[in-house]
Amino acid sequence: MDLDVFVTAHRGEWDRLDQLLRRGRHLTGAEVDELVALYQRTATHLSLIQSSAADPALVGRLTQLVARARATVTGTRRASWRDAVHFLTAGFPAAVYRTRHWWIPAAVLSTLVAALIGWWIGTHPEVQASIGAPEDLREMTRPGGEYETYYSSNPAASFAAQVWTNNAQAAAVCLTLGAFLGIPVIWILLLNMVNLGIGIGLMSAAGRLDVFLGLVLPHGLLELTAVFVAAGTGLRLGWTVIDPGPLTRRAALAQRGRAALGMAIGLALVLFVSGVIEGFVTPSGLPTWARITIGIAAELVFLIYVYALGGRAARAGEAGDVDAADQSARLPTAA
Repeated sequence: MDLDVFVTAHRGEWDRLDQLLRRGRHLTGAEVDELVALYQRTATHLSLIQSSAADPALVGRLTQLVARARATVTGTRRASWRDAVHFLTAGFPAAVYRTRHWWIPAAVLSTLVAALIGWWIGTHPEVQASIGAPEDLREMTRPGGEYETYYSSNPAASFAAQVWTNNAQAAAVCLTLGAFLGIPVIWILLLNMVNLGIGIGLMSAAGRLDVFLGLVLPHGLLELTAVFVAAGTGLRLGWTVIDPGPLTRRAALAQRGRAALGMAIGLALVLFVSGVIEGFVTPSGLPTWARITIGIAAELVFLIYVYALGGRAARAGEAGDVDAADQSARLPTAA
């Protein structure tokens, strides 16, 4: 292709498209039709030029022109309160519901691991001795010891904010690093369960397991569920690398990656609630049964939210992904 001849033949169309774009919304119906036709032709011209020995300056100009035209033709949609409401009532719960086959097994297996670690530590004094000196362990597990004062060591508001930040970071790591075949997710789960198991084992050996559970359950039910959801989503993302299904690996990862980013926002809200419970309810003077009841109620509300709203939205086709109009094209759209 003779590039000079091609440019001479089509420069008028490009200039006309630029002129129409500069006028913005002040176009007649005929001019809008002309703009669409010129956009399609210019996109084709760009594709042809890129496939030849192109002039970088010309490619840059046409790329910018096509991008402006595409934005004008397809429109730019701004996020609104309707998007936020839709996300909270359909997108997020549907995404959690659709990944239940991943996070429920992760929750069951992780809980079993924590229980086994706790049993092993609690029934083997030599293991306890390897964790710390006897006097240090007594200081940790005694009435008014470190396990009890941990939740009231800082003002409730700052403690809740700190807990929320830490847990949200852990959930985000599970979601973002899941693509590495899920290995970082398994490691994070293991660390969390080891820490939980140590607490169970040491307090059980001290005959104060009921106190420990009374401190952990109010906030821990919802908090751990959020972590398990993040881990399950991360593991699913890692499995997508191995088996992308009917889509290409790139398309499948893009689809589930977008859903995972949405999950990060939703789980941050869930962890905010658990952080408030941990900061204000767990260290409060309420009876143990009342604190645990609050934790169970929060957990049940979340599960009903996922299975009622999320299940209905998922059956209606909601996947937690962004709207089709906001997704990148899977195929070239120039021609």
